[in-house]
Amino acid sequence: MATHALQTFDPTRVPHLSGRFAPVTEEVDETGLEVTGELPAELDGLFLRNGPNPRFSPIGSFLYPIDGDGMLHGVWISGGQARYRNRFVRTPAVVAEERAGRALWGGLESMITPQVPDVEPELAGTFRDLPDINVVRHAGRLLALAESECPFLMTGELETAGKETFGGALPAGITAHPKIDPLTGEMAVFCYGLELPFLTWSLIGPTGDVVRGPTTVDGLDAPMMIHDMALTSRFLVLVLAPVFFDLAAAMNGGSFIDWRPEQGTRVALIPRDGSRVRWASDDAFWLWHTVNAYDTEPDGGDVVLEYVQWSHLSMGSPDKSAGTNPGGLVRAVIDPAAGTMRRTLLDDARMELPRTDDRLIGQRHQQLAVASETGKLDLLPGEYDALRWYDGRDANGTSVMWDAGDLSVGEPVFAPSPGSPDHEGGYWMTYATDRTDESSWLLVIPADDPGSGPVARVRIPVRVPLGLHGNWLPTEE
Repeated sequence: MATHALQTFDPTRVPHLSGRFAPVTEEVDETGLEVTGELPAELDGLFLRNGPNPRFSPIGSFLYPIDGDGMLHGVWISGGQARYRNRFVRTPAVVAEERAGRALWGGLESMITPQVPDVEPELAGTFRDLPDINVVRHAGRLLALAESECPFLMTGELETAGKETFGGALPAGITAHPKIDPLTGEMAVFCYGLELPFLTWSLIGPTGDVVRGPTTVDGLDAPMMIHDMALTSRFLVLVLAPVFFDLAAAMNGGSFIDWRPEQGTRVALIPRDGSRVRWASDDAFWLWHTVNAYDTEPDGGDVVLEYVQWSHLSMGSPDKSAGTNPGGLVRAVIDPAAGTMRRTLLDDARMELPRTDDRLIGQRHQQLAVASETGKLDLLPGEYDALRWYDGRDANGTSVMWDAGDLSVGEPVFAPSPGSPDHEGGYWMTYATDRTDESSWLLVIPADDPGSGPVARVRIPVRVPLGLHGNWLPTEE
């Protein structure tokens, strides 16, 4: 099968390996970046983003957005000046392939793994690490995150320090989308796997110690894909859309990922105190990313979850009968006692990569932002030419849009102004690439008037491939 995959896979025919998604291989350091406009003087920190960026031309297969090596792109801002650095996350696979000068591992769906003498015996027959989805900072650790594997610890200058297992307490890894409770400092995580237990959750304390080790979520009889989560003061909120892993099909040349809409979508409300999991269910839908969740009462009530919804998964082998893939911004109200959920479509615009002020995770959020489309262009999945902002207190889903013109924009990230008490004072940041000349920029947009567009555009010395996730990391004293 591996030989067949090598012969039939043509990376030049994969849209997400070309154009504005094409990987870059040069690692660059540059100070004194060109700024159009003026960087706000109060911003002092690092805008950092991770994303799939194959070190060498892929073999066998490539499944966007979860395949590829991690590359961190960082812009340090201080005193109105900016500098840039990008670095690969140097996993054992990246190091081995750099030594060989070519790709040795195939993409996820190809099941191609290297053997001795191309790699050391301990790497032979293994799958590569893929810490290419997100990057977060918690308890002084800078972590490059994989879909559901061990993260890699990075230094403050983006060098790779090694695999992070949290002192051996989380050997299977964590999600790419942990949630940090701003009130307690705890980081809530989950991990899914191909073997029992299929799903576990854990809590990492504010000092970085694992205060609750891997705890099994009962109720799964097959491995499932779960990309994101949400957090309230009471619950971890996990949405289990009917996306299953089919290892047998993959071994026989089929799809590793199977969409089974007849099974519907379930929501697990996992009490943070370790008590019984509450379940709710509805017709099938898929979500990549949540906005936020919160409890309607201080110590009880319903759970409100906002997220970007899709009618089905458009990766791997989607439901061919589903046709187009409508979706939009949705607010779901979940009754933990009754096991029911009510979904309201707030806006049916095409959008993704939702973010809010992380200081309000688990509480009722105010402003939220998404990457979106104007509808003027025929864009690839994962490419957007506008940003939209919504008020989380508005029941009608009204929005403000900024048309990015010739720019393709990425995930918007909130950078609060130091000391701002209203949870609105600050700026939205995103990387963007000009479709006319392939130049990339960091955009800085005021939260109090986002429709007016950037107050500063910082020229990046290399093209930043579109996708995926990052954060604003204020300078720590």
